[in-house]
Amino acid sequence: MRGCTGVWTGIFTGGLLMLLAVFTAQAAKIETLIMPGEVIAGHAKVEAECASCHERFSKTEQNQLCLECHKDVRNDLETKHGFHGRAPDLAGQACKSCHTDHKGRGADIVKLNRDSFDHRMTDFALKGAHGSLSCSSCHAQDKPFRAAASTCIECHREDDPHKQRLGKQCADCHTEKTWKDTRFDHAKTDFTLKGAHREVMCSACHPNQRYENTPSDCNACHALNDVHGGRNGVKCADCHDEQRWDKARFDHTKDTDFPLRGRHAKIDCEACHTGGLRDKKLSTDCVACHRADDTHHGRNGTRCESCHAEQTWTDSRFDHDRKTDFPLRGKHKEVLCNTCHRGNLTDKLETGCIDCHRTDDVHRGKQGEDCARCHRETGWGDQVVFDHDLTHFPLIGLHATAPCEECHASATFQDVATRCNDCHGQDDVHKQALGDDCARCHNPNGWAFWQFDHDQATDFRLEGAHRGLICEACHRDPVQGQEIDQSQLCVACHAADDKHRGRFGRQCERCHDQESFENVRVQP
Repeated sequence: MRGCTGVWTGIFTGGLLMLLAVFTAQAAKIETLIMPGEVIAGHAKVEAECASCHERFSKTEQNQLCLECHKDVRNDLETKHGFHGRAPDLAGQACKSCHTDHKGRGADIVKLNRDSFDHRMTDFALKGAHGSLSCSSCHAQDKPFRAAASTCIECHREDDPHKQRLGKQCADCHTEKTWKDTRFDHAKTDFTLKGAHREVMCSACHPNQRYENTPSDCNACHALNDVHGGRNGVKCADCHDEQRWDKARFDHTKDTDFPLRGRHAKIDCEACHTGGLRDKKLSTDCVACHRADDTHHGRNGTRCESCHAEQTWTDSRFDHDRKTDFPLRGKHKEVLCNTCHRGNLTDKLETGCIDCHRTDDVHRGKQGEDCARCHRETGWGDQVVFDHDLTHFPLIGLHATAPCEECHASATFQDVATRCNDCHGQDDVHKQALGDDCARCHNPNGWAFWQFDHDQATDFRLEGAHRGLICEACHRDPVQGQEIDQSQLCVACHAADDKHRGRFGRQCERCHDQESFENVRVQP
């Protein structure tokens, strides 16, 4: 009995399942018959299987069936990405509220308005140049919108001048505004761009888009700019910085034993460092560099700094007034050292004027060797001071105002005659009839100022008609020397007036007096 019971139970169960299957198939056929319209082409393969999209007697479960097929949408909703995950008004909404089906194979159940669609609701907000592009530039026809590329390199592979040698992260350097607008932070590399490096093109250091293993030492890029020709090595940064090549930052004062002062601070390094900067230690003695400039030709030794400064060779700082017994005054301040120091500076020189100026002595030694009696250091002809009264010919009257050259035709001075007639012979209106002792009548105040007392100075008193006569009336012939040997006999002057023609002798005074020849007094 027990066995029969189990058989009947199995038969019953199997029959029940068969009936259920038949019922389900019939029900599906009925649902298909009452379907409101064809589904879209994308759902056509499941059109006969209503249960793929619909849960009998439950509208709320329909969303789950949609998301079981559209897993990418479900993922967006769960992760808050994409349009479905970002749009705030889609939260909790049924899929069919936007996407209704059974409108036919060609129905548009997406209903996207391209003109008003806010791309910010996607994972790729349109910025910069992207905002002006058409949708078809990125979204290919018959392709889902989510299939559009989202990385730079996917769209701009052909625009990449680096040929992907810099990788695919274009946004590390470029922005959406334009490819040429780079924002790469070079400070994140091992070579921060400073100074003039900020202004150069990338290709200046990275030729042929080569960015890996780019050397960072100065000489690798600037060997052609090295004015030292490699003589100073390759450590350019010891002297130069990124601001400019022609401005060295090497501190010669701090880093060497030779501070650069005066003219030294303005000259090029190669003026002293004719070889490499590090080839050898240079001597700091002036003569080491300036031997060719030594106008003393080594006679004054090698301690140039004793007299000269770094400003200029011609500006000597030697204090001749304080360090020697011969202060430099007047013209002496302007002469060159070797004008007096023709040997070594250490040689002791005589300080007398004539010791240096013997060849300049126009007096040829006639005035002695004490030049300072007459001349000053401001110049040979500057305010010549000479006391002529100390000579044998004191300057009196008009002589005191006469230029020296009036009497001294040569500079020897001592060879000048002191007699009046020696200078004024041409001015002698007496034609030397009165001798050459002009001072007996005239004085230095002027030829017109003269005084001579014939009665006192001679043995012949002027009386009578003689008083009104001019000198030349009696003194007619030239006289040599100062002595005037003039006859006192009347006949000496009046022989032509003698009416007696000498018959009464030569003693005219026996009959005539000096008042007039007409006054006759005969004396026995």
